[in-house]
Amino acid sequence: MPATIKSARKPVEIDLDDASLYLNRELTWLQFNWRVLEEALDDSHPLLERVKFCSIFSNNLDEFFMIRVSGLRQQLEAGTVEVSEDGMTPSEQLAAIRRELEPMLNQQMACWRKDILPKLTEEDICVLDYEELKGRQRKLLRQYFEDEIFPALTPLAFDPGHPFPHISNLSMNLAVVVNDPNHGERFARLKVPGIFPRLLRIPTEDRADVFESLGLSDVRANNFVWIEEAIANNLDLLFPGLDVIAAYPFRVTRDADIEIEEDEAADLLAAIEEGVGLRYFGKVVRLEVDSAMPDRVRQILEQNMGLQPYQVYKVDGRLGLADLMGLMAVERPDLKDAAFTPSIPPPLATGEDMFSVIRRRDILLYHPYDSFNPVVDFIRAAARDPNVLTIKQTLYRVGKNAPVVKALMEAREHGKQVAVLVELKARFDEENNIGWARALERAGVHVVYGLVGLKTHAKLLMVVRRESQGIVRYVHIGTGNYNAVTARVYSDLGYFTSDPDIGADVADLFNALTGYSLKQEYRKLLVAPGAMRDGILARIEREIEQHKKNRQGYIALKMNQLVDKRCIKALYRASQAGVKIDLQVRGICCLRPGLPGISETISVTSVVGRFLEHPRIYYFRNGGDEEILLGSADLMPRNLDRRVEQLVPVGDPQLKEQLWKILDVHLRDNVKSRRMLADGSYEPVPVADGAERINSQEWMIRRRGFWNLED
Repeated sequence: MPATIKSARKPVEIDLDDASLYLNRELTWLQFNWRVLEEALDDSHPLLERVKFCSIFSNNLDEFFMIRVSGLRQQLEAGTVEVSEDGMTPSEQLAAIRRELEPMLNQQMACWRKDILPKLTEEDICVLDYEELKGRQRKLLRQYFEDEIFPALTPLAFDPGHPFPHISNLSMNLAVVVNDPNHGERFARLKVPGIFPRLLRIPTEDRADVFESLGLSDVRANNFVWIEEAIANNLDLLFPGLDVIAAYPFRVTRDADIEIEEDEAADLLAAIEEGVGLRYFGKVVRLEVDSAMPDRVRQILEQNMGLQPYQVYKVDGRLGLADLMGLMAVERPDLKDAAFTPSIPPPLATGEDMFSVIRRRDILLYHPYDSFNPVVDFIRAAARDPNVLTIKQTLYRVGKNAPVVKALMEAREHGKQVAVLVELKARFDEENNIGWARALERAGVHVVYGLVGLKTHAKLLMVVRRESQGIVRYVHIGTGNYNAVTARVYSDLGYFTSDPDIGADVADLFNALTGYSLKQEYRKLLVAPGAMRDGILARIEREIEQHKKNRQGYIALKMNQLVDKRCIKALYRASQAGVKIDLQVRGICCLRPGLPGISETISVTSVVGRFLEHPRIYYFRNGGDEEILLGSADLMPRNLDRRVEQLVPVGDPQLKEQLWKILDVHLRDNVKSRRMLADGSYEPVPVADGAERINSQEWMIRRRGFWNLED
């Protein structure tokens, strides 16, 4: 329980370092993933969208185990007792994670089997068990197995003459038990090849070329079978002369947190490549097994992978439900969210060149409601403009088909000086980024790989142009990645400006990224590491002082995560002073709202909906002289101390007014928003009788972008 706040006689001095005032980071993340699962449970979503959320819940968990749980395991094995801000040891956190997670997994499986799966069947999208297949289907499936799958399979025996095989991270496997007439019961491991879809289409027509309908070529066939079942029911071909007793699915999750000794790496790119390869051999942190697996088989796996019982999860149903995302390929638009066309902001839709538009006024884009195309068009225009001298950009996650990168290559073809910082350490995107870094280098682009000991998470693009009045810097600063695909499913802000001070700041920051610099103070930007935390803390203190003068202090912050203790303490102090504070934190939030005498004026909400809420918006009323900053940084120690991040103040009064409307409607969301309680749990935002129902994302879709927010 939180520390005592008041006595009968006088207020008690509150220790804001008291561990009871903070929530556990890992458990609050699980609460976020529960909110993702709630979207799968919500039958107001189109059916395939519910499947998508079910898949995302599992995919999120895979990454959580690979990174966060593996980190706690490392502490245990190293004998490190690093207590979290809420006072929990690594072993206590691991136990709490399992306690919190098991009911969620049961709920997910019940949702899939008892709700979503029957409704898919009603819609003629059938995910069948092998036993449900008709005789003709089984015969065709066996033929397909012989022709296509069988040649790709490699059974690995485990006995005194065969060591226990390596189990790949996140691979689907079968623990096969066979009876050898000469040697009795034997055990083999069979990996399900990842080159095939997890959900195989099954034939719906009796014709010679029906085998094609088992692959991805025939999108009309919406009947599926799990590939491990297709394999398990044809194992007699793989073990001739033996009696196949049973085959039990299992899956492992390995430590995937790459540690690179950057100071000792002569070649960072080569070191990252090596680290990515080692990810497949990290220690096992989780074993998922079919609940039907006998103890003797499970113990073989446990013992040979060096696992403790608490690392084993028995699943009464399908393993690896992240693969349900494959069902989104089914052509059933009636079972998906209605499509909409992102808008082009009116200032950019006139045909006038972008440089003239941005020179005249700042431009804000709010993706996905506003199209991402203007960002790509801006680079292409710079590539072809004879007056453009230089283009500089940071790249964190750009995806596989990256129009931004291709535009930068085009700029080199037109003789522009192009410098790009490619962050090789962007987790799970290392291989993509290595490929793009090499492609850019082959095109003649100056490529740097980031700063030693830091990730460059800042989203920056600068074009240097010679004009009649001299050199002008045009800048784009974003809250999200330069990724045309995620820009359709993440909500993010992008800011175009030719403000001379911001341009000079971005130029200085690029010089620090590509060269050497100890610069921390900038004209307008807040940059991490260095001055960003102090800048945020100073603004919170300023709001406290303003509140003392006019009793109208107000702070509204929208971000992905809130973890940094110094920032949380400052918000507690502001609340104690009476400042009203609205926080919208999508994921992890370690602050407890509503604590008497500590955080009574603080509300915390989280919006999980059709789009991943990703913008960072920091609003301070400042006595009426409102300040709004946007950028790449969450309030977490990693962002403030171990990453290069940026926040930029928006100066244009009209843009600030529009930004406030966006922030306000998200804070008023009472459909997809959940309200955090002091104990860290969440509940639906209460809606008074007759009150307007507000879904902030649908509200934005109806208004078609940042420039159409009038009621």
